[in-house]
Amino acid sequence: MSDPEVPREEALRRLDERADALEARTARTVPDYGFKAAGYGYRLLAEMLGGVFVGLALGLFVDGFAGTAPWGIIGGTLLGFGVSIWMAMRSARRLGAKLEKETGPARDLPFDDEDDD
Repeated sequence: MSDPEVPREEALRRLDERADALEARTARTVPDYGFKAAGYGYRLLAEMLGGVFVGLALGLFVDGFAGTAPWGIIGGTLLGFGVSIWMAMRSARRLGAKLEKETGPARDLPFDDEDDD
């Protein structure tokens, strides 16, 4: 007597192969933005700190040259802070435009009317 399970097992195997092939064709690959996002974060941090330190150095130079201590340091630090904020905002706008170009416009999240207690 022949085994009736053999044709059934063969049919299931072929069905699994076809399902795997369909899944491989239709699956979207999600890019890994982990390293890219960390790089952008470090870039923004460097711009923020760099602007403050350059302003501080400029203030120290003005204080040493003009003898206006501590006003050169204060003014240079405030100027450097302002420039670093401006540079970080400019970079963030550029990165946002680049991301929108890659992924399309941002989608809104659905409204959650439950209280988050």
